[in-house]
Amino acid sequence: MNLSRLPAMRREQAPDAPAVTDDELGTLSNTAFADLIDRYARHLAHRQVRAGDIVAVKLTNRIELVAALFAAWRLGAALTPVNPALTAAETRYQLTDCRAKAVVVEKPPTDLPASITVLTLDELAAPAPTAVALPEPPADPEAGNDDLALVIYTSGTTGRPKGVELLHRNIDAMTAAMTEALTLTEADHSLLILPLFHVNGIVVSVLSPLRAGGQATIVGRFSATGFFAVLERARPTYFSGVPAIYAMLANLPSDVRPDTSSLRFAICGAAPMPPQLIDVVEQRFGLQLIEGYGLSEATCASTCNPLDGIRKTGTVGPPLPRQTVAIVDPDGRIVTDGGIGEVVISGPTVMRGYLGRPEETAKAIRDGRLHTGDVGRLDQDGYLVLVDRVKDMIIRGGENIYPKEIETVLHDHPAVHEAAVVGRPDAVLGEVPVAFVSLRNNVTRDEITAFLTDRLAPYKRPADVFVVPEVPKNAVGKIDKPTLRRQALRPSR
Repeated sequence: MNLSRLPAMRREQAPDAPAVTDDELGTLSNTAFADLIDRYARHLAHRQVRAGDIVAVKLTNRIELVAALFAAWRLGAALTPVNPALTAAETRYQLTDCRAKAVVVEKPPTDLPASITVLTLDELAAPAPTAVALPEPPADPEAGNDDLALVIYTSGTTGRPKGVELLHRNIDAMTAAMTEALTLTEADHSLLILPLFHVNGIVVSVLSPLRAGGQATIVGRFSATGFFAVLERARPTYFSGVPAIYAMLANLPSDVRPDTSSLRFAICGAAPMPPQLIDVVEQRFGLQLIEGYGLSEATCASTCNPLDGIRKTGTVGPPLPRQTVAIVDPDGRIVTDGGIGEVVISGPTVMRGYLGRPEETAKAIRDGRLHTGDVGRLDQDGYLVLVDRVKDMIIRGGENIYPKEIETVLHDHPAVHEAAVVGRPDAVLGEVPVAFVSLRNNVTRDEITAFLTDRLAPYKRPADVFVVPEVPKNAVGKIDKPTLRRQALRPSR
């Protein structure tokens, strides 16, 4: 199903049922939400946005961002969400790279290309031009499935950000898989706390519950101290977070004992979550926490631990419906003996490619398989165990070291709140591991080093341990290893 039709279908089937909620507009029914989208679409059409164009949105989490998404789709255009924290130069790069026809913003910006039409939320709130007619939806619900729907920009950790091209058929396949795997129904209610410039926030926390007939509450900005008050007020059935969010919640004062009885489950994605942290969160807050794995290039998620059935902590679960996950060796041959290799994905959620970058697309998608750059293995039940990123592997004197293994051991120390390990150049060994830790309690760097001595082989032990107030993260909550590699060049104290 092409999801551009979804708001109109919901308005017809359940006009008064709640669709979306935020702090600015409150709760909008299916009718109010669909009417808002129609108004936005008329404004965009009046500004000459047409099928095949790309509309950019640079907003914080709010209903208007989702309305702009559906409004662009209503016209046959695609949408690219822009991280609101980007500088003017970074914003110009994204808008120019994707040739955006228009951009929706809260306040009039400066220093944007003159060729791009700017619409503010105040302008979109005005009555739409009555003379503008919207195109009639095609009778075929599958029509337009091969059209561009989203352009999601990568975080740029390996160079200039790239635009991931996701088609309507990718979105359809992903939301169908999430609805099936999470058994979503009209009774489900998601609490969105992840940023809407990332595909996880869009697909898992908004489009999937709306497709199932449920609703979404949009949180403007995550706050660990205020999160449970929002949860108790909204009473959602699920939410999706990243390890950094769960680490902050686990570190709240011991007297924080929220009512989580409305939740069926919580999801963790974006980066591997230490098993120790999963246990702490589940036991303390009475949650069923399921870990999944995916990336923007596969429209968000490719594996997920099941809600019902065997849930294996330390794995990210089996493949989601209609996706295939395999392990390949350096020559591209499938590994069938449970060995370690690169994770590859195939199926209907794999992106069309990187916008305007055919060479990089050809490197990423080979023989119909998306090469993820992640190292992993499949256990005897087909559950994926992530070992590390290919580029994060450290080769110390000819020995392969996977930082994730060291990080897992560091999390065994009761004082360690967060941990990250990167490689540092070494004149003799080529590269050595270096650890960064933030702590719950006052322990010394030497105590951390002594703890590792009994638990890791000598070649795996970090050459340096940095105690930091907080491990740095990028815009989507993943640990920022490029920044840590630069910091690792400085001697510890």
